[in-house]
Amino acid sequence: MGKNLVVVESPAKGKTLKKYLGKDFEILASYGHLRDLIPKEGAVDTENDFKMKYEVIERNAKHLDAIVKLLRKSDALYLATDPDREGEAISWHLYELLKDKKVLKDKPVYRVMFNEITKKAVLDAVANPRELSMPMVDAQQARRALDYLVGFNLSPLLWKKIRRGLSAGRVQSPALRMIVERELEIEAFESQEYWSITSDLNSDGQSFPARLTHLNGEKLSQFSITNEEQASTAKTTLIDAANGQLTVTKIDKKQRRRNPSAPFTTSTLQQEASRKLGFTTKRTMRVAQQLYEGIDTGNGAVGLITYMRTDSVHLANEALEEIRNVIQERYGADQVPKEPRGFKTKAKNAQEAHEAIRPSSAAIDPESIKANLTVEQFKLYSLIWKRTIACQMIQATFNTVAVDLAAGSEKQLFRANGSIIVKPGFMAVYREDVDDAKKGDDDSNKILPPLEVKQVIQLQEIITTQHFTEPPPRYTEASLVRDLEEHGIGRPSTYASIIATLQDRDYVELEKKRFTPTDVGRIVNKFLTTYFHRYVDYNFTAKLEDDLDAIARGEKKWVPLLTSFWAPFKKLIDHTEENVQRKDVTQEMMDENCPKCDKQLSIRLGRRGRFIGCSGFPDCDYTRNMDGDESSNEPEVVEGRSCPDCDAQLIIRAGRYGKFIGWL
Repeated sequence: MGKNLVVVESPAKGKTLKKYLGKDFEILASYGHLRDLIPKEGAVDTENDFKMKYEVIERNAKHLDAIVKLLRKSDALYLATDPDREGEAISWHLYELLKDKKVLKDKPVYRVMFNEITKKAVLDAVANPRELSMPMVDAQQARRALDYLVGFNLSPLLWKKIRRGLSAGRVQSPALRMIVERELEIEAFESQEYWSITSDLNSDGQSFPARLTHLNGEKLSQFSITNEEQASTAKTTLIDAANGQLTVTKIDKKQRRRNPSAPFTTSTLQQEASRKLGFTTKRTMRVAQQLYEGIDTGNGAVGLITYMRTDSVHLANEALEEIRNVIQERYGADQVPKEPRGFKTKAKNAQEAHEAIRPSSAAIDPESIKANLTVEQFKLYSLIWKRTIACQMIQATFNTVAVDLAAGSEKQLFRANGSIIVKPGFMAVYREDVDDAKKGDDDSNKILPPLEVKQVIQLQEIITTQHFTEPPPRYTEASLVRDLEEHGIGRPSTYASIIATLQDRDYVELEKKRFTPTDVGRIVNKFLTTYFHRYVDYNFTAKLEDDLDAIARGEKKWVPLLTSFWAPFKKLIDHTEENVQRKDVTQEMMDENCPKCDKQLSIRLGRRGRFIGCSGFPDCDYTRNMDGDESSNEPEVVEGRSCPDCDAQLIIRAGRYGKFIGWL
């Protein structure tokens, strides 16, 4: 048998495959895409069925040369790029390049895919190859063309109407809109005061709290008590009515069960790794890639997890069987449900609905390979392993209790809540973190002492507490990915790049792990939502993603999709360029006049962000910062010093990162 050439995307994966395939196979990496659209106008020919003009990526030309050289000596070519649209497109581009170079001749070309890099999966894939999927390639090309047409036409408009160097993206722009709209909500939020009243109780030496639910026969809502005077009056009423004790009037006991969460998809892994491990989406995907491509655990490299770009929660039957065996051995047969638990996949694209992210072998527990992993690899693998094992364990069972206690009569009622875990079930292995929006004063997990109806409980204290309503929280990476997914914006392979692009463009900043829009980000969003609202609309963007999925499934053609997109988009580009002036975008008139010349003031975008200035500029030079500080136009001179190179007078300037010394 002659040599076979296998092309993968990364060299790390190649090392793992070499171990499984043996001496008859040579493996080379493409290092990602080998060619891309030419970086100039006309790369997508809108007059000729959107024909695309490609060129070899310079940094990867040497890898293409290596593939060509080795293929000349090989009998067959196996394209083993990643099992998604991008991977399919990389294989197709390579195939087209090799055809152009006339090195394929009559050599067979096989497309092989595996969801996990284990010996069985790899050998099965090589034994059962398929042809390239042109619908998947078309979907990727359509996405690339759309992104090019938006970026190459909208970005120059941003240069003219706002500032040089700006750019806009088809998917990043709706994500920016989310962050800006959340910030505007926060700024418009008016906090409301409210008070809560709780009782500190004691039964047989055990203290526990109860909150006031009824006062003077009326059920309380959040804003029933809104100031200190009302709270103080209520406290006096309760103390007088209780006379040092409360009486148990009602006890509700219930048993509830909680099911485990589904195994990880790309977005849920990114969210949990952010909450539990403090990982950015980019870091999560980088470490997951390492675990997927192969780690040397003592007997050569082995892929530890399945493919990490997926929106499926499906688990293969073989995996389910192994997971159930591991649970039985480690935690007992009583922790395994009678039937494997199934989860419903949200993904609409059946062609790309792989398995969920899971260990390639559940038998490889994290502790057994800890010495072979980096700290971050161990943390992420542990998270994936625990979530996968937990999803096939029995429910967690709780006993919950709600106790009503009266102060004197039932006109004044308090309620105490508590719960006890009867059977931890899956929670012995894994507990999902509660998202920011769901956190609150939840006392359901408190343990209450044994209580009976008509029992008299000692009242130790009535406590009044002042609260203020809080604005919605700024987005974290986890909550932004969650909302992008809920809106249908982006796909598993794009969440990390969406976030990275917004930061790279200086449209958003990450402060204390939360996103705030920059002044430039606000202005860009204002421009896009005002003049290109349709293209930053969440539903429009999600519909476009669905159309791309339909192309990948072979249900739609890509040229008609681009045709329907391009005509109205280009018309709007031309109209905006002709009819919108820069001041329409970067200036916002204020209901305030200039203290110098009495002309109207406006908020403007300068080199260092937004500021307030006189609309009479340049005749009037009045300016002040957004925080109200008046800024002088006269430079602050550094006395006694001059530039060592040109002897110019040194002055203090303000830059993006604070003040610095420059020359006049």
